[in-house]
Amino acid sequence: MRLIFVVALLLLVWYLPDRSGSAGSASPATRAGEAVVFGNPALAAFEEGRSDVVMTVRGEVTRILEDDNVGSRHQRFVISTGNRHTLLISHNIDLAPRVPLAVGDGVTARGEFEWNDRGGVLHWTHHDPQGRRPGGWIEHAGERYR
Repeated sequence: MRLIFVVALLLLVWYLPDRSGSAGSASPATRAGEAVVFGNPALAAFEEGRSDVVMTVRGEVTRILEDDNVGSRHQRFVISTGNRHTLLISHNIDLAPRVPLAVGDGVTARGEFEWNDRGGVLHWTHHDPQGRRPGGWIEHAGERYR
């Protein structure tokens, strides 16, 4: 009987979501319309095919792409968020400073996730000049770019 209790307790702990509040997790106290996802919120939103989800993600830069200069200029790079999931970050450099990145750097980013079949894109990683939506940001090497 004791062994069954110990096994059940271990299984319960193993299956509970990570609620440690790490940078890759959304905080339980969130604004309206913001996802409450524990673990890897980008992977969860991608697997569920969701878009328009405000989230904070953490990852390692795996690829730096050329800037997108059509319309507003965007710095673009890909991060690995874990579980072999990659995410494109599209950071508006007309509204926020460029982030000085190199492959292998760790970053934390807050923005709006949009689903696509390649892993999704996180945009709105800057302040909203109109103040109509929560501001996003990118943290790198102890600096916050918004």
